[in-house]
Amino acid sequence: MTYPMNEDDRAVIEQIERFATEVLAPKAAQLDEESLFATLHLPAMAELGLLGMNLPEEFGGIGLSGVALYAAVEALAGACGSTTSMLTAHFLATDSILLGGDNTLQDRFLPDAAAGRTLGAFALTEPQAGSNPADMSTYAAREGDGYRIKGSKCFISNAGGADFIVVYAKTDRDAGARGVSAFVVEPKETKGVDIAPNERTMGLKGGHVFGITFDCLVPKANRLGPEGSGFRTAMKVLDNGRIEVAAQATGIAAAAQDAAISYAKERKVGGHPIADFQGLQWMLADSATELAAARALSMQAAVKRGTGERYSSESALAKLYATEAAWRIADRALQIHGGYGYTRDFPLERYMRDLRIFRIYEGSSEIQRTIIARGLLA
Repeated sequence: MTYPMNEDDRAVIEQIERFATEVLAPKAAQLDEESLFATLHLPAMAELGLLGMNLPEEFGGIGLSGVALYAAVEALAGACGSTTSMLTAHFLATDSILLGGDNTLQDRFLPDAAAGRTLGAFALTEPQAGSNPADMSTYAAREGDGYRIKGSKCFISNAGGADFIVVYAKTDRDAGARGVSAFVVEPKETKGVDIAPNERTMGLKGGHVFGITFDCLVPKANRLGPEGSGFRTAMKVLDNGRIEVAAQATGIAAAAQDAAISYAKERKVGGHPIADFQGLQWMLADSATELAAARALSMQAAVKRGTGERYSSESALAKLYATEAAWRIADRALQIHGGYGYTRDFPLERYMRDLRIFRIYEGSSEIQRTIIARGLLA
């Protein structure tokens, strides 16, 4: 798929596509089979500057356009969904500091994160506060020159290997969303951060997720912005993240579609390739149409990401359609493979398992519909 971008961005994307094909794809099945933490790819990714794709050059990032960043994530996800989930979780953490932090925090954390010397995590979700983060019970109370954070988070990608975690907590428990603040916690240097073992998940098995319990003291300087600004920061970060989830979904869907096309040309029934049968051709045509539509909606959001205008509705449209369509595309691809698609000898069953979470995390499909409807009725 060719996307509108300048020559510099295109050169970066071509390099990323080679990396995805030559380095990530050959190890994707092993990562899944053995639940290996995708951080094993960090040194090679750092060498290419992938950890800073979302950051401006002033902080050591590549400074990709929104369109180029979408294309990069799509290419990486088509090779290995687990590795891409780890990478985009890191983006959520660095975006939080970029959008909500002051110059001191940005200078302190972002250059190392962009260079791949440190790994970030984004801690918003709680056992009783998933679809509505404003219901969170984790709180941060003033103590001396800092804040004591108490509470728990769940399903936090990268936490087990993170050097810094952006934690969202209530500084005013009676103010709803307006009472949420954000803090940078350094778990390896901070007492009272207890990270549980990696969760056993259905898919993205190399993109490890963890529960975290906090009873820790952090300095006031680690707060992102003024008290009560955390929820706004989180929502801006998720607008970015939802475009990246859409990119992950279309990347895996495109890989599934390519596998289906190749198999349809090779598999023969009655001496004819099954690609000759009209029913199968129509399945491929439906998938191609849905993939093109998902990419078009995602491009609309990716372009608007760089304008400074709000794009909550556009990112919700992209995530909703791309993640739902990707599931249908992968399902058709598995069907075309027949019984072989259900075996682990082919990647289709992994694609299906990896795709399933995209309709849940960073805002479920139902939440995306709510965001879209609110935008229409505003």
